[in-house]
Amino acid sequence: MYQPTSTHAEEFIDHQEILDTLEKAGRESKNPARVAEILEKAARLKGLSHREAAILLDCEDPVLEEKIYSLAAQIKQRFYGNRIVLFAPLYLSNYCINGCVYCPYHAKNRTIPRRKLSQEEIADEVRALIRTGHKRLAVEAGEDPVHNPLDYILESIRTIYSVKEGGNSIRRVNVNIAATDVESYRKLKAAGIGTYILFQETYNKEQYQKLHPTGPKSDYAWHTEAMDRAQEGGCDDVGIGVLFGLSGYRYELAGLLMHAEHLEARFGVGPHTISVPRICPADGISTEDFPDALPDSTFRKLVAVLRVAVPYTGMIISTRESQRMREQLLHCGISQISGGSRTSVGGYTTPERHNETAQFDVSDTRPLDEVVRWLLENRHIPSFCTACYREGRTGDRFMSLCKSGKISRCCTPNALMTLKEYLMDYASPATRAAGEALIAQSIPEIPEGRVREITLQRLAAIAAGERDFRF
Repeated sequence: MYQPTSTHAEEFIDHQEILDTLEKAGRESKNPARVAEILEKAARLKGLSHREAAILLDCEDPVLEEKIYSLAAQIKQRFYGNRIVLFAPLYLSNYCINGCVYCPYHAKNRTIPRRKLSQEEIADEVRALIRTGHKRLAVEAGEDPVHNPLDYILESIRTIYSVKEGGNSIRRVNVNIAATDVESYRKLKAAGIGTYILFQETYNKEQYQKLHPTGPKSDYAWHTEAMDRAQEGGCDDVGIGVLFGLSGYRYELAGLLMHAEHLEARFGVGPHTISVPRICPADGISTEDFPDALPDSTFRKLVAVLRVAVPYTGMIISTRESQRMREQLLHCGISQISGGSRTSVGGYTTPERHNETAQFDVSDTRPLDEVVRWLLENRHIPSFCTACYREGRTGDRFMSLCKSGKISRCCTPNALMTLKEYLMDYASPATRAAGEALIAQSIPEIPEGRVREITLQRLAAIAAGERDFRF
């Protein structure tokens, strides 16, 4: 439920501090010794401050830039290995009362058909997703208290978890819905959500107010303080993000990292994920209307700097980006991607209507099987793992394991087991062959001991028809 808020947001997203940061970065980025000092600190795997990250982003020395990319790849490998987590968005409704000028779901759009899925239609969408092999979803819905009340979202989550198809089911439901109050976050947590996701869109308050002229989302503080309320409501895995291209990318990087620093300082745990979408074409939306839209080279560097600055945080790229761009970003620190996505309401069961209600144009249109095979061919381990969420390794418990380097003892075996499940149940012959080869190559890399023994036993059990192992 929307409520007026305080000015607390402007305390941890301090506009003058960001301006000072950018001014200082412009000067210090020209000092190779200072940039090298920051890279040495980042190599110790403790992360960087927003001021330090801004200096790296402004660095234009080609040699030092290559060191940023190399370090980003090393850090991703250190914490996440070759694993790439896969998920799909599930759009429940495009009814929305906000006036966001960059989104075709805005209230004044009279050309886009409005649609809301019934619980039966949601179940059909989930079955369609399960049949492709997905285990993890991100629920999306516009903000509309009449058409999309919290009770509808909660009922939809229960429906998603209840669906069984061929002995398989969705094991984790992340939720990307509008900012709400603490009690509502408690209800979402009780419903069994994984990560609560909310993009800030832009941290520049002046630009934010221009882009959100009407609706509850127009309240900058209410929106920016949402993650505080989510944590207070027990949602200890939260995902933040910026829609790059709405405002200056240097400002957004500083704001994004200041938000992460605030969450770490107040709750002892930073964001579980950071998403990095870019503005892209949609119904009535042209990137030509956004002068801050990022070129590929700048976007790639931005992702690398973020990975260096927040080594423990999962980083997400969606099908907004092309196959070529996603391949580049996988080497810059991305650890989660969507695959086989539809960004429309009912798009998995009625694909012929996809373009009518799509929130944005999908650049990577490949089905999930092709995405999985592409990852395998590039020596990534496609992971459908949801074990940490289901075993209670969330929030500070997950982060403590991640920071200590111990999380890989769980993640790599579980990734291999969920990949094996996918290969047995859904993969095409070519994908299965590529996957079996990668599993065989990966087993020797798991150190001798209990974890390797369990992994071998469970891979054999999956091949014999058993499913859903985790530890």
